[in-house]
Amino acid sequence: MPLDAAPEIVPSTCPHDCPSTCALDVERLDARTIGRVHGAKSNDYTAGVVCAKVARYAERVHHPARLTRPLRRIGPKGEGIDAFAPIGWDEALDEVAGRLKDIAEEWGSEAVWPYFYAGTMGLVQRDGIDRLRHAMRYSRQHSTFCNTLADAGWLAGVGVKYGVDPREMQDADLIVVWGGNPVNTQVNVMTHIARARRNRGAKLVVVDPYRTGTAEQADMHLAVRPGTDGALACAVMHILFRDGHADRDYLERYTDCPAELEAHLQTRGPDWASEITGLPAEEIEAFAALYGRTERAYIRIGYGFTRSRNGAANLHAVTCLPAVAGKWQHHAGGALYSNGGLYPVDATLIRGLDVMDKGTRLLDQSRIGPILTGDPQDIGGDVGSGADAVPVKALFIQNTNPIMVAPESAKVREGFLRDDLFVCVHEQFMTETAAMADIVLPATTFLEHDDLYIAGGHTYLQVARRVIEPLGECRSNHEVLCGLAQRFGSNHPGFRMTEWEIIDATLKASGLGDADTVADGRWIDCARPADEMHFRNGFGHADGRFHFSPDWSKVGRDSARMPDLPDHFAVIDAADEEHPFRLVTAPARNYLNSSFTETPTSQQREGRPTIRLRPEDLDAIGAADGARVRVGNRRADIVLHAEAFDGMQRGVAIVESIWPNAAFEEGLGVNALVSADPGPPLGGAVYHDTAVWVRVA
Repeated sequence: MPLDAAPEIVPSTCPHDCPSTCALDVERLDARTIGRVHGAKSNDYTAGVVCAKVARYAERVHHPARLTRPLRRIGPKGEGIDAFAPIGWDEALDEVAGRLKDIAEEWGSEAVWPYFYAGTMGLVQRDGIDRLRHAMRYSRQHSTFCNTLADAGWLAGVGVKYGVDPREMQDADLIVVWGGNPVNTQVNVMTHIARARRNRGAKLVVVDPYRTGTAEQADMHLAVRPGTDGALACAVMHILFRDGHADRDYLERYTDCPAELEAHLQTRGPDWASEITGLPAEEIEAFAALYGRTERAYIRIGYGFTRSRNGAANLHAVTCLPAVAGKWQHHAGGALYSNGGLYPVDATLIRGLDVMDKGTRLLDQSRIGPILTGDPQDIGGDVGSGADAVPVKALFIQNTNPIMVAPESAKVREGFLRDDLFVCVHEQFMTETAAMADIVLPATTFLEHDDLYIAGGHTYLQVARRVIEPLGECRSNHEVLCGLAQRFGSNHPGFRMTEWEIIDATLKASGLGDADTVADGRWIDCARPADEMHFRNGFGHADGRFHFSPDWSKVGRDSARMPDLPDHFAVIDAADEEHPFRLVTAPARNYLNSSFTETPTSQQREGRPTIRLRPEDLDAIGAADGARVRVGNRRADIVLHAEAFDGMQRGVAIVESIWPNAAFEEGLGVNALVSADPGPPLGGAVYHDTAVWVRVA
């Protein structure tokens, strides 16, 4: 390309584990090279904005450490690239298929566990692994890393997984960001908030345990203690009823038991909530008054709820606010957690649902540590019993890095070190999980394959063609799955189709047109009429009402201990004399889970792993700002540097991002401290729900 020529702009879609699923305009410099990545201005949600880490995606796709050839491990586990030797694709796939066949024949098919998550959110490349799983009757996966707890809380009250169109935020007079930090994790939310503040003078309230980048921009920041959001929500509802801001006509027409709720909340006022949340009662009163008197009050619920043992109950309590005050009925009023249930996508072909056997065991991905170390209760899964269940003898991994991101990471590492465990990892980089594998296969990035995308943060379904040619010998997830299936003799039609053919067939089966038409138009807006997204015709339950008193048994099997009505659900890992700090492991701005931790600009901007503590707490343990401290509990202890920070209450500790274990002084990262306990009622990882001690190292 001539030096003075403008780069070719090619459409794409961001695949990373973020609700924004940004529509992208990518600078293509030649068939194998990109320049900058831009948000698509023609998409009215993305609105030309994209996060900085994706804008500089050339750093990642052209990184010199990208894997380009299949590898066989010839040295010790965990040592990295030097412990591997290159092999050919046929040799690699033959070996993987042969080992999986042998293990299935000796131990049964459930001894093989295909393991994946959201390294890409594209439906074909992410979820196609389920087609292989179901065709071969391998162990199923209960995917619990991210949204299980939050989904349960939203569905308990609302009944369907969608909410008020996020584009209405720009018309709101009050926006409440509760349990999220969009400055770090959903930058497009801030675009629409900025419009509301500029055009309507809207107020921004942030509810978060610490002063995030979003909270710094807020008119009011309610810095609750971690895991106490339900108490705050109850007190706000108490005040709404007390001060005449409850919409009694709406309650009678649209909710299940308003009188019972009002009576229940009589003892849950601001003083009660103050004791639990640590907030002054007058702050709770001020927030409730602002919310109560503002018709266009929009609550944007974040994913912080889904990281706590009581997250489902807390999120349900928050969704009750717009029901009590009748905000759902107003334009730019109501709430949104995720629009993931909007899209009428028939995933049968992609996931192989037509050959799924629900009799195969279902293993909890967040409990991979206990599973690999032989916990009999865990290896039994949700079907069968641990007494006669076979151990997991093989893992085939795509789209995730469990040694770094799974809870109880020391136990996860112990499991991977088993000599009798065969592991194949399909990856873009030599991650800590890939370093433990027997065979590593080089994977494409989203710019090097085709895929189909839906979004939680907006209403657009998108189809994106590949932008550049694959690097080296990299193959897409779909290609690898087809290569294995061919060796297994599977005759499922999905393994005989290209990824584009699967996209095309899926769209046609879903009544959404064909792949070429959708890709040429870039997206389909799947928003429903405003009356439906505001639930003016009724909520998603059979009775059409919002449920203050959910039937939790319909949400998950661990339902007996869930609260009957909104409440503070005291099941968290509470601070005590031995563990006086509550640890939150929140997302950093320049990393996304374990992605981008390899890019130099992100590394430079994040610096080093730190733990933020209030100056008074540092003084109490005898540590100075910048000092090395040891942080621990009954599971593990790690070393970090302390940072004095006054943006939260005493007794709260913040470690941003999931740093590689290797970034920590002793090679053990923050998730070693995090429990693999499943949050009720349906499981879910509890990354922000950890009590720890902190001492001078």
